Amino acid sequence: MMQAAGQVVGNGAVERRMSSDHIKDGGVTFWSTTERGIKAELRLQHHPYDTESWGVLIREAQNTPLETSRVLCEKLVRRFPNAGRYWRLYIEQEMKHKNYEQVEKLFQKCLIKVLNIDLWKCYLSYVKETKSSLQNFRDKMQQAYEFALDKVGVDFNSYQIWLDYVNFLKSGEAVGSYAENRKIINIRKVYQRAVVTPIINLEALWREYNAFEQSVNKLLAKKLIDDKTRDYMNARRVSKEYEAITRGLVRGNPSVPVQGTADEIKQLQIWKKYIAWEKSNPLRTEDTALLTKRVVYSYEQCLQTMGFHPNIWCEASLYLEKVSQKLMDKGDMQGSKVLGDETAAMYERAITGIMKHSMLLYFAYADFEEGRMKFQKAKEIYEKYLALEDIDPTLVYIQFMKFARRSESVKESRAIFKKAREDSRTNFHVFISAALMEYYCSKDKAVAFKIFELGLKKYMNETDYVLAYVDYLSHLNDDNNTRVLFEKVLSSMPKDKASEVWGKFLEFETTSGDLASLVKVENRKLEIYREELEGHETSVLVDRYKYLDLFPCTSLELKIMGYVGSTKQNGNAPSMLSSVPSQSEQNEEKPVKYPRPDTSQMTPFKPAAGAVGLHSVPGGVFPVPPVAAHLMTLLPPPSCFQGPFVMVDDFIQLTLESEIPEPAPSGLPDTEMGPLNGVEGGEDGIEVDQNKRGVKRPGADHESDDESSAAPPENDIYRSRQQKRVH
Repeated sequence: MMQAAGQVVGNGAVERRMSSDHIKDGGVTFWSTTERGIKAELRLQHHPYDTESWGVLIREAQNTPLETSRVLCEKLVRRFPNAGRYWRLYIEQEMKHKNYEQVEKLFQKCLIKVLNIDLWKCYLSYVKETKSSLQNFRDKMQQAYEFALDKVGVDFNSYQIWLDYVNFLKSGEAVGSYAENRKIINIRKVYQRAVVTPIINLEALWREYNAFEQSVNKLLAKKLIDDKTRDYMNARRVSKEYEAITRGLVRGNPSVPVQGTADEIKQLQIWKKYIAWEKSNPLRTEDTALLTKRVVYSYEQCLQTMGFHPNIWCEASLYLEKVSQKLMDKGDMQGSKVLGDETAAMYERAITGIMKHSMLLYFAYADFEEGRMKFQKAKEIYEKYLALEDIDPTLVYIQFMKFARRSESVKESRAIFKKAREDSRTNFHVFISAALMEYYCSKDKAVAFKIFELGLKKYMNETDYVLAYVDYLSHLNDDNNTRVLFEKVLSSMPKDKASEVWGKFLEFETTSGDLASLVKVENRKLEIYREELEGHETSVLVDRYKYLDLFPCTSLELKIMGYVGSTKQNGNAPSMLSSVPSQSEQNEEKPVKYPRPDTSQMTPFKPAAGAVGLHSVPGGVFPVPPVAAHLMTLLPPPSCFQGPFVMVDDFIQLTLESEIPEPAPSGLPDTEMGPLNGVEGGEDGIEVDQNKRGVKRPGADHESDDESSAAPPENDIYRSRQQKRVH
């Protein structure tokens, strides 16, 4: 039996502290009395986001006291703050023990931030359970339904909430004609909102709406139904497209750090495809608010499973910012402000939640606030990240200095540079950025020179810093100080780090010095790297004569001589040589190539997952026949058709139930319906019937050019009429 945390429990129970990752969250102690549970805790110490281990502890906590299981649930929702199913698990546990005050606090923490359909259903159950005894229960419940539909009503799986809302309205008692009319109007409004929303079981909801209107007023029902038919057909089409677009999408999994697995990449691609589809406005609505709501909701659903991908957060925020700017351009200042605040809230959720160590989101958030002229808020964002522990603040200080120069002055950026120098966590990049900022913005070479010299005292053995300093002096054409810098650095820099500096020194002498000084530097390098360059002295000559990606030897010759570049630029030589052949290689005879098939005539392979209507032969999608392909080019594109949309099921049913009238008599003799001229049988009637069926007449077996030799039939109507006219 589990007891409170901090006490010794059970035989062989071990006290364990649930470790956290780089985020310190209080370190609450959790107890486990089973071997499997202890193993799960041990694994979570090294893999805090292992959902299988968390599942083991969750199942074990179902049979523990509330105080003990609450410890686990708190750890769980802190580790997965955007996982709706874990919040629902925690809330249902508290509801089971009637801790409604705690439930209220939990809903305040997660309900608005986590748009999970099951979590919102749990919220409606909570309102129904706790407010049923109040006199204004129906008003409270109706407000809860409207609140839920406003947040998750566009969810494809929100059918049950719509249906429950309608049934709730139908169950209300109405006393008097006015109350009855209000009830009917409220039910009709909910139905009409639901049937134009792409959700699951939309057809069933449409049939219920038709039945409702028929039960209220049959005369008015047809007009009301016809008014919504087109929008319903549009929503039904979109719901079908939604099912096809999201096929293969796995929902419900909590967000875990980026792993880069094939399944994760595949899921991310499906999410991006779904979001792009929502942005394309499949409903073809002109309501910008509705379109924005659907797109943002798709981002929210994606973040529940892909919350550790900073690009999703950035794309969602940038989309809101873009729509806000469009509304501002149209003159809708109020709508633009609302979306601007939503953008800021999106960024704030990211940096205060699971992405609080993402520099990218901090920088994007700060730029957004800077664009809104809220400089103090942007400054607080930079300072908030710098206050975090166990981080490398170098890049943050650099961006902070640039922001201070833009928003205030170079003087303010110098104050931030002073803080950066005092911070022991920063690297040499801050000195380079500050020096170049002084040179390019203040046009003060003296201040930049002092900053480089100040940094050189601390980072003389940092190759990248020295090379940046050399580039700066070379840009100023300050040859004397450049040579002094080389001599100062090479006299103290370790041998294993000085190779690139020697290469830069040789490059400098090649450009600015004479041959004697160049040879002198080469000899000094050969003396220092005697062991490494033994047998490869020619490499020094290659460094002397090369320029950018041009070399005095072919790539094969460089490979044979064992050439190794002495600068970063030379380090890319093999790749550059392989992509840009030398002139001598171009003049060489090209090797004979094997014949290859003409791939332009091949049908591209497009694998499909057995969708309806595809060719039965496996292996891909086959092209349509040429005649059909030509016909398809003549037809207008699908986007040209805006309706009306035919209800196929109703059309087929109407066709089957319709009575097809008999054809009207034409007034001509019916030669195919029986004997001619009143003859009721006999050989003549049989002969006519046989002729009608294609049976040969007597005498037709032999060929003859004289057609008049065949005797005419006795009942030849045509001949009898001709004879009457003659006589």
